[in-house]
Amino acid sequence: MAESLFNNWSSVVAPVRNDIVFEDKNKIYGAYDLRKNHNRSVAIALLITCASFVFIVSLPAIIDWINNKMEEVEVPVDISPLDLTAPPPIDEAEPPPPPPPPPPVMETVKFTPPVVTDEEVVEDPPPVQTEETPQISTETVEGTGDDIIIPDEGTGNNVVEAVIEAPLTIVEQMPEFIGGEEARQKWISNEIQKVGYPAMEKEGGVQGTVYLTFVVEKDGSITDVKLLRGVPGGPGYDKLALAVAKKMPNWKVGKQNGREVRVQFNMPIKFKLN
Repeated sequence: MAESLFNNWSSVVAPVRNDIVFEDKNKIYGAYDLRKNHNRSVAIALLITCASFVFIVSLPAIIDWINNKMEEVEVPVDISPLDLTAPPPIDEAEPPPPPPPPPPVMETVKFTPPVVTDEEVVEDPPPVQTEETPQISTETVEGTGDDIIIPDEGTGNNVVEAVIEAPLTIVEQMPEFIGGEEARQKWISNEIQKVGYPAMEKEGGVQGTVYLTFVVEKDGSITDVKLLRGVPGGPGYDKLALAVAKKMPNWKVGKQNGREVRVQFNMPIKFKLN
């Protein structure tokens, strides 16, 4: 078998040598293919390298050629002669164009400064309703003088709903338990001791703080008691705190600008095992 440049027995990747080396071996793991296609891969890599080298060397010449082509582009310039003749004379007999209409004027009222005097201002007294004074009605009716007008009382089905003010959170005078903070804590402690701690939480050693919110009405009563955050794993504490808060007596009402107002109040109740 004649030996060529790429099919030399001394080359590790020669096909004639690969056929003998892998004659009785498994050829699917890649070593056989790598050696078989080695020469082709080297040739492709060499061709790409040569082409890249030629492109890099020729790049300055390509850039110069492009710049020269761009400079050769001619931009058309209009060099037609200008008409410098004088404009036609103005015809004095022709009337001038009408002037443009004036801009719209905004309606204004002249300000009259007040006059300060030492004289006492006498105000007219309000009219007094008498029998001779016409009664106020929804329409004008000429009466004979002897008619008695009885106003219509309506059907009686209209319901006037009372407007409930939204509770405030911060006021000038916040609501307070009668007797102060110490009295409030003592009252809550006594109420809890009457009922006792929930058995399940007590046996499991669960303790924590229940956070409640409620509204102190204008008469000091407690309404709208809700749970803000309970004790994890202690639902009995949550129910007990809600029940105790709903039984609280009336508080001192909150005031804003000297007026009683509804105030939303947040209160914690702590449950601690001894």
